[in-house]
Amino acid sequence: MSDRIAAAAWHALLPALLLVLLPALLCPGPALAGAPLSPRDADMVPIPPGEVQIGDDAGPPAERPALRYRSAGFLMDRTPVTVAQFAAFVRDSGYRTQAQRAGSAGVLDERQGAWIAVRGASWSAPLGAHGPPARSDHPVTQVSWFDAQTFCRAYGARLPTEFEWERAARLGQTADGHVFRAGDPIALSGHYRLNAWEGVFPLLDTGADGYRGTSPVGAFGAAPSGLTDMAGNVWEWTDSWYLPYGAAGRAGAATGGAGAATGGAGAATGRAGAATGGAERVSRGGSFLCSPDFCEGYRVSARNHATPDTALENVGFRCVVDTGRFTPQAGRVVQPAAARRLAAMPVRPR
Repeated sequence: MSDRIAAAAWHALLPALLLVLLPALLCPGPALAGAPLSPRDADMVPIPPGEVQIGDDAGPPAERPALRYRSAGFLMDRTPVTVAQFAAFVRDSGYRTQAQRAGSAGVLDERQGAWIAVRGASWSAPLGAHGPPARSDHPVTQVSWFDAQTFCRAYGARLPTEFEWERAARLGQTADGHVFRAGDPIALSGHYRLNAWEGVFPLLDTGADGYRGTSPVGAFGAAPSGLTDMAGNVWEWTDSWYLPYGAAGRAGAATGGAGAATGGAGAATGRAGAATGGAERVSRGGSFLCSPDFCEGYRVSARNHATPDTALENVGFRCVVDTGRFTPQAGRVVQPAAARRLAAMPVRPR
């Protein structure tokens, strides 16, 4: 989702879409084929241990109160998972996403300003069977939280917690190291720093940043950390349940990341969410549907949320691996300087 209008429209659509998705909900994810997967063709960047602020006391209620989080070190995908990477996973495993099994997924109807369930929409055809095919170097979308989790686990990785995601994003979201807060411009001297919505939302996206819809990963360069697309392009699923930060969140943050066993975010946002009332999973980073006039979802502290079975045209993901648990099955480790050089390579025309 992108802003308040789109979010409201999505929740209005939810009851009807649940009926379409019911068969897939009863079986969140099929078992993978028995043959081992080929090593993943992906770069992972080391994120060092450190203490960082989470949230923003000047932000919306969901981002308050701000708290301190001590993060353990981990490796994070340099880019969101691409269509090509997901296609390799599907080829090797035979996996079918929830949207494929349900027969539809969510697409924003810009004329109505509403989310609609489009027949045939899936990771390979995000706008539906009659739309253009997904581009191989763009982020994969129309994947549910279950799909994303299955992908990462198949390679010995996992989804980041939202605290880990924000820790990485606060190392810089743009090529110049900027970290977005409320009111920050998305363009400087006519140069756009991210893929977002320009124009009147949701009626007209002018594409002034060069793209209407998703963009190739890395099209706007790499942050000093070596990571790309940490603001805009697609929201990214995290492992965290959508719950208030509150007192429990402060306690979880104080203890820091404990790796795969706890998800690194404590009781408020980690895997304990199911036992404490969590029904939706958090996504971070904003998307091409985020307008500066509304949600500014590309802000570093912005939180989005949806039920884990949801598949939308503007939501993707990336994986992480705990330091010390990395194997070549997950990909390649690249240092920040090398990652920035990779991101500086020319992006092919659309």
